[in-house]
Amino acid sequence: MANTSIAEQNPATPAEIWAILRETALRQKEHEAETAKWHEKARQEWAEANLRWEETRRLFDESFSHLKTTDIRIGGMSNTFGLMVEHMVIPGMEERFAELGMNLKVPSPPPSREIKENGQTIAQVDLRLENDEIVMLVEIKARVSTDDITDHIARVEKLRGWYDRRNDGRRLMGTMAGAIFGMAERREARKAGFFVIVQTGDTMKMDVPEGFIPKEW
Repeated sequence: MANTSIAEQNPATPAEIWAILRETALRQKEHEAETAKWHEKARQEWAEANLRWEETRRLFDESFSHLKTTDIRIGGMSNTFGLMVEHMVIPGMEERFAELGMNLKVPSPPPSREIKENGQTIAQVDLRLENDEIVMLVEIKARVSTDDITDHIARVEKLRGWYDRRNDGRRLMGTMAGAIFGMAERREARKAGFFVIVQTGDTMKMDVPEGFIPKEW
C-alpha cells in the first residue's frame, strides 16, 4: 500500500481553508499598515531633515554675508591705513636718503605707479626716486611681511629687464618702508639688500645698521 501524506489523509475543510485565507489577508493588511507607518515616518524624518538643511543653509548664507561685509570693512580700513602710511613716508623720502648722502629726487610730475610695456602693466611701484645714476624703487606697506619682501625682490628683478629694454642702464636699488616692521622682517629686508624705513612715533626714519651694503641691480 502506497504511503499517503497527512494532508491527503486529512484534507482541510472549506472552513479551514477560508480561515487560512482570512489569516493570510489579515497578516497582509498588518504588513501593509506597518509598511505605511514606516513610509510615513521616513517621510516625516526626511521633511524634518530638509527643514534642518534649509535652516543650516540660511544660517550659512547669513554668516557668509556677514563675513563678506566684515571683510569689506576690514579691507577698507586696511586700505585707509595703507594710505595714511604712504602720506607719512613719501613727503620726507628725499630727506631720508639725503641723510645717507644720496641725492635722490622724486621726478616732477611723479611717474605713474603702474609700469607698462606694450599696453600691459608689468609692475606697480609705490614710489620711485632717481638721479642720473640710480633709480630707487620703494615699496610701502602698513605691515611688512616676508612675502612682501620676496615680492619686491621679484619686482626689482623684473624692472631691471624693463629698464634695459629702454636702454636705461642706471643702477636699481630697493627700499622697504612700513608702519609695522618686525625685527625679523627688517633683517630679511636688509639681507635682500634693501634699505629699511620704519615708523618712530609720528615720523619715519631710516634703520640702516653700520656696515650695511645695499644691493644694486
